[in-house]
Amino acid sequence: MKMFNSNGVNIAWFEAGPQDGDVVMLIHGFASSAHVNWVYTGWVKTLTDAGYRVIAFDHRGHGKSDKPHDSAVYTPDHMATDAINLLKSLSIEEAHFLGYSMGARVCAFIAKSEPQYVRSLTFGGLGIGMVEGVGDWDVIADALLAPSLDDVTDERGRMFRAFAEQTKSDRFALAACIKTSRVLVTEDEASQMSMPTLIVVGTKDDIAGSPDELAALMPNAVAVSIEGRDHMLAVGDKAFKKAVLEHISQ
Repeated sequence: MKMFNSNGVNIAWFEAGPQDGDVVMLIHGFASSAHVNWVYTGWVKTLTDAGYRVIAFDHRGHGKSDKPHDSAVYTPDHMATDAINLLKSLSIEEAHFLGYSMGARVCAFIAKSEPQYVRSLTFGGLGIGMVEGVGDWDVIADALLAPSLDDVTDERGRMFRAFAEQTKSDRFALAACIKTSRVLVTEDEASQMSMPTLIVVGTKDDIAGSPDELAALMPNAVAVSIEGRDHMLAVGDKAFKKAVLEHISQ
């Protein structure tokens, strides 16, 4: 991975595929990384095989990027700025943006603040929860800060603590991130995102909220449900990939 500096934070990133291909920027979810979310699930191969130039990066606090423990630096606006700064550093003027879960929220904030860069949006793993919230995530921070996994009793907390340990993440950076990264998008803001948008959520996802309800707020959005997939398993599903390839080829 390469590094670039985004307003004082070192961000790790990579690219793949033909230099002259249309750009797809991949934005991973909370407690994940560019490789875990997009390489190991086959997304990078799928997109590059289709002729796209893929740009992916590790969020601040994740993967190989800097991991500050100050929660003030983890708002979606900060993370959206990292993505735009990376495109600017590469002289890329527009891209298809594909984000999963927290990454989908970051994509929405990019669409709000820098719509001229957005050729299309794909929100994976986040539906109406983007507007209405996704429940109590303080338990996630508590789980990340607990002495060990054995001390965590909340089911969702255990899931994310185990995932953080699996990916060898900095638990304190993630706890700081989860405290300030859940800023909501208003209905009015969603209604102003006119770029082509695909919203993909697994039918067993108990975090994302309805994709259809979010699509109904947006002027140019389509919702797709992935049968039998939960929040973790929908990421690499072949139906998800097929829907995205159709979406970005239009």
